[in-house]
Amino acid sequence: MDRRRFLKTAGVGAAGAGALAAPAIAQNVQRVRMVTTWPRDFPGLGTGAQRVANRITAASGGRIEVELFAAGELVPPFESFDAVATGSAEMYHGADYYWGGKHLAYNFFTCVPMGFTAQELQAWIHFGGGRALWDELGNQFGVKGFLAGNTGPQMGGWFRNPIMSPDDLKGLTMRIPGIAGEVIRQVGGNAVALPGGEIFAALQAGTIDATEWVGPYNDEAFGFHRLVKNYMYPGFHEPGSGLSVGINMEWWEELDDADRAMIEACCTAENDVMLAEFNANNGPALDRLVNQHDVQVIEFPAEVFNVLIEASEDVTASVANVDDLGKRIYESYYEFRKMVMPWTKLADEGYTIARGRFFGI
Repeated sequence: MDRRRFLKTAGVGAAGAGALAAPAIAQNVQRVRMVTTWPRDFPGLGTGAQRVANRITAASGGRIEVELFAAGELVPPFESFDAVATGSAEMYHGADYYWGGKHLAYNFFTCVPMGFTAQELQAWIHFGGGRALWDELGNQFGVKGFLAGNTGPQMGGWFRNPIMSPDDLKGLTMRIPGIAGEVIRQVGGNAVALPGGEIFAALQAGTIDATEWVGPYNDEAFGFHRLVKNYMYPGFHEPGSGLSVGINMEWWEELDDADRAMIEACCTAENDVMLAEFNANNGPALDRLVNQHDVQVIEFPAEVFNVLIEASEDVTASVANVDDLGKRIYESYYEFRKMVMPWTKLADEGYTIARGRFFGI
């Protein structure tokens, strides 16, 4: 970026500081704030957010210095979106389904029950029309979103008592966010939305009977295995959860094209790196949970999973009733899922099943 052009851009930011709480600018450095919904340095999620912040700082040659504030350090975790929308922070790193209270369609840009795998989500965003719809949704709130991480397929959760029939879901109190929580309500349970840092205490106190979080890598770090031993799969609710960087739109529009491209590239890089981190660490963590901590890994019976699928399809379709944009986002998701599922089954599932059969897995 040309030095004179940068100084001109910096001047614009400084002039708007009173209205927008603009980033601090000193000696040609913009100091911007990234808030997160994750505990500081938490494996995969917190470390991924920090990598994005570090990568933007490094790629800009230090001209854009991103300071990360973990959950609760600047704002409470579930207030990260509002902080960015109002300009109290320039960026957040979080899961967009946390913003379902703003618009239910935000769920589609993290994950919806029975939704996309990580690869399918990327395909929809970049080549299936998701990008334009996400921009249209974000424009309502002044926030620009980018994929910046993915956990891959998640586990179904930790349960005091295993769920072996649909009746076991009735009266269950489970920590589960997004519209997946509504699925649990539809099948007779109670859903509670809690940020990650509050889950262990709630499970320990008995205020929840079950929780989902992510998978072995993260779940081991939180120590859920110290409280309950029933670890169920597969996760109907999050087969490939996309994490996002949300950017204040006014600040974004002050950047030149080169810096916008650089920030987008940094987010895209983390989307790849985080998925690799989870895939590299979930297997060893699962081995420790089973062989060192006596965790019981239990598959949901087909009759239970089918009940969850039916409720998931009904709840997800209800987003189309919110407004015209919700309808178009749901229809785009639905059509893309219908188109991509046969290839996923033939290619990914076909290969992994055949490989596992040979190796006895």
